Amino acid sequence: MRISSIREFRDRATTLLRSEDPILVTRRGRVAGVFFPWREASIPVEFRRELFEMLSTEIARQLKKKALPETAVLNDFSQWRKERRAARSRR
Repeated sequence: MRISSIREFRDRATTLLRSEDPILVTRRGRVAGVFFPWREASIPVEFRRELFEMLSTEIARQLKKKALPETAVLNDFSQWRKERRAARSRR
């Protein structure tokens, strides 16, 4: 297992992510995360489901914490998409 600071991980991400070794990422000497290389071409369905549930729960928690209605988020996303499309059409 390789140990890397967040700064090193950020600066050398391409090289580190191609590595076969797991990487322990630290911030100020404490564990910030762990990267395990994935050798398979696709992600298992069980992992996708678990990830979706975790992300959905976290998004719902953040929305509740900020007292932000879902419609406000959808409107903001819609506006972002319009601006993005307009920028693409100018190219």
